[in-house]
Amino acid sequence: PGSGTQRQVRSPVGSGEGHVGEMGRRWKDKDLSPSYSTLELVNEPREEDPWDLPELKDTGIKWSELDTKGKVLRVVSAIVKLVLLLGLLYLFICSLDVLSSAFQLVGGKAAGDIFQDNAVLSNPVAGLVIGVLVTVLVQSSSTSSSIVVSMVSSGLLDVKSAVPIIMGANIGTSVTNTIVAMMQAGDRNEFRRAFAGATVHDFFNWLSVLILLPLEAATGVLLKLTQLIIDSFNLESGEDAPDLLKVITDPLTKSIIQLDKSVIGDIALGVPEARNKSLIKRWCKVEVNTFCPAGAVCWEEGNQTVTQMNQTWTNNLERCKHIFANINWSDLAVGLLLLALSLLVLCMCLILIVKLLNSMLKGQVAVVIKKVLNTDFPFPFGWVTGYIAIVVGAGMTFIVQSSSVFTSAITPLVGIGVISLERAYPLTLGSNIGTTTTSILAAMASPGETLSNSLQIALCHFFFNIFGIIIWYPLPFMRLPIRLARGLGNRTAKYRWFAVIYLILCFLVVPLTVFGLSVAGWKVLVGVGVPIVALIIVVVVINVTQSRRPHFLPRFLRNWDFLPQPLHSMKPWDAAVAKSTLFCGRYCCGCCKCSSCCRKDEEEVEVSRRSSKSLEGHDNPALSTDEDKKEERTDF
Repeated sequence: PGSGTQRQVRSPVGSGEGHVGEMGRRWKDKDLSPSYSTLELVNEPREEDPWDLPELKDTGIKWSELDTKGKVLRVVSAIVKLVLLLGLLYLFICSLDVLSSAFQLVGGKAAGDIFQDNAVLSNPVAGLVIGVLVTVLVQSSSTSSSIVVSMVSSGLLDVKSAVPIIMGANIGTSVTNTIVAMMQAGDRNEFRRAFAGATVHDFFNWLSVLILLPLEAATGVLLKLTQLIIDSFNLESGEDAPDLLKVITDPLTKSIIQLDKSVIGDIALGVPEARNKSLIKRWCKVEVNTFCPAGAVCWEEGNQTVTQMNQTWTNNLERCKHIFANINWSDLAVGLLLLALSLLVLCMCLILIVKLLNSMLKGQVAVVIKKVLNTDFPFPFGWVTGYIAIVVGAGMTFIVQSSSVFTSAITPLVGIGVISLERAYPLTLGSNIGTTTTSILAAMASPGETLSNSLQIALCHFFFNIFGIIIWYPLPFMRLPIRLARGLGNRTAKYRWFAVIYLILCFLVVPLTVFGLSVAGWKVLVGVGVPIVALIIVVVVINVTQSRRPHFLPRFLRNWDFLPQPLHSMKPWDAAVAKSTLFCGRYCCGCCKCSSCCRKDEEEVEVSRRSSKSLEGHDNPALSTDEDKKEERTDF
């Protein structure tokens, strides 16, 4: 007062308004919506990481609180669940086998035709995509490998041209567990983890091919290494590889369908009679007789009749005892029927397996299993854990005799959170090695004239996976397949329809396109392929620079907003998919007013209405922004 200055005193209301206005501006700057109540500001939930393994809590009564009857019932229930789980796993594996047979019936002859063009097979890129296509069509890398071995042994293909085909077969065999992962699309987080666990196999194979195929084309390192090994040993034909799992599954699968897989190989070798043969084996016991035609010179050698003009006739002695042995359907009709049924059984088994595992893996059991599978060894031996997982994956694959079966079995476990993605990766790498050891044993049982070629191709397959592991596993920052699979898992969890697009693009559209360009000639392939590959590389480099060093780029390249939205965002595509599914849903609801989809929509509307009322009840005017008040004045 003595200085004569006047203080400007703000009223509490004005101060509050200024403070709230400042808060509103900050919310607006950060694109954050204001809270509707002070309670939400205090108790704001922490956003959970969707990649965290869920806690499998025990919601039942503790064992110590059960009486004798309850304990007996729990033990009996656990035994019944275990038996059901083993039975479902058995059906799951058998359905995979039948699925493979169905694919061979549908596309086996087409696969044989693909192998006939030897000029195309000499192109490494074409050989790679042919390996992918054939393995996808027959759903078996061992079948495609056996066709390659037959062609090499007959002189139609050299080992150098066979190496890219084997690489492609390694990629094609991973399609099965990707299909299995799509069965868990009902829950976003489960689907996120399951799809990442399946596609980490895809990314490892594709990245390994990206490095090793050009290296092999330039230096022939796999060919020279395996040839050196073959020349170092005196090879003799051995016994067949043990069929450990097939002893259990064959009684069921062979009662459903049996195939004559030699037909596909004969088509690839150009045998004209093979094209008219059926892949379905109808006679399991036959007798081939050689007779001496008139005017030909014949002589006896032991119990065999040898002629200058070989003429034989086949006597069918015993029919096969599977379902389709006496049904005169075409291969395509039987294949489509088995394809639909096997996919149905596969889906049902997978759903029931997941539900059983969720009910069994609770409490201490879940804690123990998760610790055993996901815990590393103590320092300084933590790095050993991953390599032990590789050995375990190889051993389990050797036991079940199929990498597809093993990876398809662990995919749902990754989805429900029993196995982490970081642990599934080395298990998958071990599975790749395990399937090659099986093929090596199978090759060593080959006849003497095909032993060398068979073993060399199997060794090429083995060292391809070994080199891939050396590149993409030992150094943690080089484990790109995990990061790529995680990114794809996030994308497919948000846009679940994208999983189907990914499957079709990677395993059908891209290989078919490259194969078509290869048929047109290497000049066409280079002229079309090189600009596309260059464009992809440029886009990847710009994307990485945008996320890491955006200031290195011109201002207009720091984001993709200058492009039309469908070219840099999936939202327009998602809207189109949503509209199509909404149309289907409306049509369904129009047919049946009391259907579950209608009730679900009504429930969602009711929940939304109640939520809106609840928010209005907790609305705090003191925390409303100036913008909100302006909107209220405008509306009312």
